[in-house]
Amino acid sequence: MRPAASIIVPCFNEAPTIGLLLQAIADQSVGTGSLEVVIADGGSTDGTPSVVRAFAQSHPELRIRLIDNPARAIPAALNRAIEASNGPVVIRLDAHSIPQPDYVEACLRVLRRPEVANAGGAWEIHPSTGNWIGRGIAAAASHRLGAGDARYRTSGLAGPVDTVPFGAYPRTWLHRAGTYDESLLTNEDYEYNARLRQLGGLIWFDPAIRSIYFARATLGALARQYARYGFWKAHMLRRYPRTLRWRQALPPAFVLAGLGLALASPWLAAARWLLGLQWALYGAALLATSALQAFRRRDFALAAGMPLALGVMHLAWGGAFWLGWLSSLTRGKRESAG
Repeated sequence: MRPAASIIVPCFNEAPTIGLLLQAIADQSVGTGSLEVVIADGGSTDGTPSVVRAFAQSHPELRIRLIDNPARAIPAALNRAIEASNGPVVIRLDAHSIPQPDYVEACLRVLRRPEVANAGGAWEIHPSTGNWIGRGIAAAASHRLGAGDARYRTSGLAGPVDTVPFGAYPRTWLHRAGTYDESLLTNEDYEYNARLRQLGGLIWFDPAIRSIYFARATLGALARQYARYGFWKAHMLRRYPRTLRWRQALPPAFVLAGLGLALASPWLAAARWLLGLQWALYGAALLATSALQAFRRRDFALAAGMPLALGVMHLAWGGAFWLGWLSSLTRGKRESAG
């Protein structure tokens, strides 16, 4: 029997959380008979495939397929998994997420509207660790100072948006848009949603579609994550410049202004004064925001962890954006020469 929906999962070394995801899928309100799961593994070395096989053996009512992703890249994993799936609706989930029991049901409800090309909802961002920095990272990732106006991180009213996490796609729209761009190692979902919008489809946010997302556990991991976001966002914007939003422009603008003022400071007193003012205002904003969140949540460690996390997010994203922009220019010249 053909499933009502196929859930695809790209993964690499997700042994600690993949079982939680599979259990959440098995607990979906639509019933396991309506679902299939296709997991594209990028050669995990931590026992992830063994966890998946053990779960499949203990839950024979849920169709689970484990396929290889030798490219070890997310867009390649998504393309392989979509090709291996059979359902009329394809729902992407990540191995470090936990969908609510009515997640699939809520997605299918939204997709009854034929103009909706992708449906998604809100993240409940949880810390990966219970220590002070883990809680600070989770708080920063769900605050407007870290997430801007991204409704899937901050929640809000249902309606059309630029992008959603863990999208649910009718297969008819996937056929129209084609495959994921495997040259974009990050931001592949944003680029795909841009294509869907160009085709006339709606990217629909519904706060009733909810999942738990585990934030990075350390500042180093957070920096690497946001550097990837910024670097590949620049590559994507070279193709779709009109998709740039204010929340994405602010970190690169901040970094560029600070760099320019720093370079001019040895010669211009005004540059030194403006650089000091820039960082004083920025630091005050981070500290005030974090102190307010610490008071509201009755978690006073956030006063230290949250400003550190916000600073890492902004600087890693903004700095890597300019590296990505230079890289995209170099790539463009090579392609033109070729």
